[in-house]
Formats: sequence, structure tokens, C-alpha cells
Amino acid sequence: MPAILSVATADLPHELPQHQTMEFAKELFSESFHDIERLLKVFANGEIRKRHFSQPMEWFKEDHPLGDRNRCYIEDATTYSAMAIESCLEMGTFLKKSIQPSEIDAIVFVSSTGMSTPSLDARVMNRLPFRADTKRIPLWGLGCAGGAAGLSRGYEYCLAYPESAVLVVCVELCGLTFQKDDHSKSNLIGTSLFADGVACALLAGDESPLLKERKQKQYVAIQSTQSTLMPDSEDVMGWDVQNNGLNVVFSRSIPSIVSNWLEPIVTDYLQQENVDLEDIDAFIAHPGGKKVLEAYEKALKFSSEKTALSRLVLSEYGNMSSPTVLYVLKACMEQEHERGEKGLIAALGPGFCSEMLLVEWRGEGS
Repeated sequence: MPAILSVATADLPHELPQHQTMEFAKELFSESFHDIERLLKVFANGEIRKRHFSQPMEWFKEDHPLGDRNRCYIEDATTYSAMAIESCLEMGTFLKKSIQPSEIDAIVFVSSTGMSTPSLDARVMNRLPFRADTKRIPLWGLGCAGGAAGLSRGYEYCLAYPESAVLVVCVELCGLTFQKDDHSKSNLIGTSLFADGVACALLAGDESPLLKERKQKQYVAIQSTQSTLMPDSEDVMGWDVQNNGLNVVFSRSIPSIVSNWLEPIVTDYLQQENVDLEDIDAFIAHPGGKKVLEAYEKALKFSSEKTALSRLVLSEYGNMSSPTVLYVLKACMEQEHERGEKGLIAALGPGFCSEMLLVEWRGEGS
């Protein structure tokens, strides 16, 4: 059972309170919707207090061709990913001592909000002293499911090479994809919801020498993972790639899909692991939005207490796509847990798909 030893995030420099982004949206969209005041309630009712972006508010008021957006993406994503990696390897909350990049055997790099060849992991390796033979596993196109999928791919690498240590890096600069001339309701919802974020997790196999550097008495061990694709659902979530850049596809049916589709998938998965829903002590869910969290609660019959950490992250950061579930995981790992407690990491994304991991707290104690 590979372990998650450390998780860290790196806040983006421009913090925007939700009321400020609401005023910006009102100015931008008021001529397109006769009922703009009613639609703007999504900003006030979405339980988001503030969000972080790589660019200031002024940037969103200007036109930016795809090339300019992508140059910003490559530069900023590389910079903030390196910051998150350094924080993860030096995280005093979780580690006894700092880990060197040269001690890492593989990097799973997750991002879907820009394009880069060579991939961003190669660019980060030129910033930090990783070994030249570090394995690179870039993942693109997974969107909001990317954080959980990245953890799953890191877990599988550690199973195959139990002496290894793996970094899972997730960076999304959703703000750089903003289209000010797209006056669709989908874009208005996206403007109220999405944000920028970056996070990094350190995983270690059963025989990794880094296991002895864990600081907490209890640590998170990954028991198993599951991926599920809903057939013929490409139009639920994703990007519509046009000449001006990446245009958001965000179906209003997502909450109802969660309510009706997810429960049997979760139940079947847990039954395979001889675990009941009632046995899940920590629900580490990607907070896709307020309605998505409510749909989780309805589908799985969880109380709002089970989604409290996800709601906190949503309030303070918004939906950052793939890194968001790692923000929730970090907050969960910072709390005290008893040996044997079980957790379910869950995220949904383009495909339409579900990514889940069953985890257990192990370590000292009876």
C-alpha cells in the first residue's frame, strides 16, 4: 500500500474576492442577458468567498490571442509548479527533513489549461535539480478528474517499483482560458466558479527509503483505485478549442448526473474492497461547485459534515480543476486521524468520468 507522505500547495499572487468578480461579470454580460441580476446570483449563492489567479483583474478586460495566453501558461505554470514541488519536499508538517529532488524517481504531471511540448515536467526539471533519468508521466485532458487520476498513476508506479518515490504535480491556470467575448451562460457559470491553483503530492512505495522521513504518527496509505467512463458523454464537460483559445464546455446536467450515476459506481467499487459506505470516515471530494457537493451528499447519503473540507476549499479557492482535490487532501491530512480510518478520494471530469481512490490511515497505535 503506497503512502502519501506530503502534500503542498502554492497560492497564486492575485486574490480576487467574489463580489469583485461579480461586478466584473455584471459589466461584461449585462447587455447579453435581460435577466442578468437573476443570473448573477450564481456568484453570491455558490459559497465561494475568494479565488486566486496568476493575472490581475485588468488582464481579463483585454483581448488575448491563443499564442499569448499559452506563453503565459507555460511561464507561470512552470514557475508555480516548481514552487509547489519545493514546498512539498520541505513540508515540515509532514516530513522530518527536506527531501531533495534528486531522490524522486518519477513525476506524474497533470494539467489541461494550456499546451506545451516539451511537456511542463521537462521545463520544471530544468529549474530544479532532479536526476536526468527521472521518469516523466505527463497527463493532459483529464480536467477536474486529473488530481485523483494523477494520484492513481503515482500509486501504480509505486506498486510496480516499490522502492520508488513519485511526485504528483497538478497545475491549472483556468483564468488564462477566460473568453470575455463568449456571452454564453456556460461561460458566465465558469466565470463564477473556476480559478487558478497548483498542488504537489509525494508518494512512496513500500520499500522506499523516504518512508522513514514521515513525521506524523498516522499516514495515508492507498489501498486501491478505480476509473469509470460514462459512454458517449463527451459533451458534458471539456474544452471547445477555437481560434481564440479554449472555450469552456460545462453542462448544467452535471449535478443530476452525479445524483443518478455516481452512487452505484461508488457502491460497487467499495463492495469489491469489502467496504461499506458507512465505513468511510473521510470523504476527500473534488468540490466541483456547491450543487455538485450537494449532489454527492444526496447520492451517497452523506451529511454536510462529510463534505465540510471540500466546502472550505471551495470557499477559499473556488474550483481550480485538477489541483483542487489535493487541496482537500492536504487539509484532511493536517487533521488528526486514528489508525484504521478509511477515506475515499473522488473527482469527476471530462469523459465524463469518475476517478476514485480508497485510502486508509496506517502507522502507530492499536
